[in-house]
Amino acid sequence: MKTDTKHIEILISQGEHEHLDFKYNISDSKKIARSLVAFANTGGGTLLIGVRDNGSIAGIRSDEEIFMIEAAANMYSKPEILPEVKEWQIADKTILEITIPESNQKPHYALNEDEKWMAYIRFQDKNILANSIMLDVWKRKQGEKGTYIRYLKEEKLLLNYLEKHESITFNEYCKLGVIPYKKAKMVIVNLVSLDIVKINIDEKQFSYSLNI
Repeated sequence: MKTDTKHIEILISQGEHEHLDFKYNISDSKKIARSLVAFANTGGGTLLIGVRDNGSIAGIRSDEEIFMIEAAANMYSKPEILPEVKEWQIADKTILEITIPESNQKPHYALNEDEKWMAYIRFQDKNILANSIMLDVWKRKQGEKGTYIRYLKEEKLLLNYLEKHESITFNEYCKLGVIPYKKAKMVIVNLVSLDIVKINIDEKQFSYSLNI
């Protein structure tokens, strides 16, 4: 049990963001698995359990919440996640600090209420679903085979467009060159895997731009 509260006070003062999330309590291991997976897939992060959204300290209800975190990391995350768990004592209340490092085994999936494994990423202070292009890029980078591309009309069309425009969505790219879904997806996955193109995320959609 740690009692030097300055570290936790500094974290709370930041408010929730891409790498920090507050949880009043844990009532469902599957739901908390989403946060663990999202952090593992998106640069790592910290969960503070026993802290309300407004930053006020509630404290955890019982040691059962620690076991629920373990279940979320071991049973409801795939591959398994290994978070670091610290207990802090603040004003006679216990707070859990859960640190999740960025994974080198992306993508990680969380089991949802429909018993389906879904991959999540962190965007600002929210957990959102990763799209299929991001999943394929992660799998490509995890694979033993390298990425090879041929500079054909589809690649040239995309890169020329991005030299003149800030970004493009997947559907816009398909329509731009009347490109079939599978071919368009392969082109973007290849270029993102080679760090020529990058993925941009906002609340409404994913888009793609030159990685410069």
